[in-house]
Amino acid sequence: MIEHSLVRATNIPYIVKILCSYYGIDEDEALKRFYESATGADYADDETGLYSQGALHIAGLFIIEQDGDIDLSRLQSQ
Repeated sequence: MIEHSLVRATNIPYIVKILCSYYGIDEDEALKRFYESATGADYADDETGLYSQGALHIAGLFIIEQDGDIDLSRLQSQ
């Protein structure tokens, strides 16, 4: 069985890439914003099960937390 921490570590670069593109920010800023968010805290918590979700889903949760909604045109331009 793959450790949850390995799954998270594998997914983080993809989440960060989505956030960088969506917000037009660099990787350091995207990572900082993500880990300072409630979504980031939930992602780090094994009890939530978010580690088993895909990068796009996690990024979507973060965007909704931050903005209240997702601007699909910003995602489609990637």
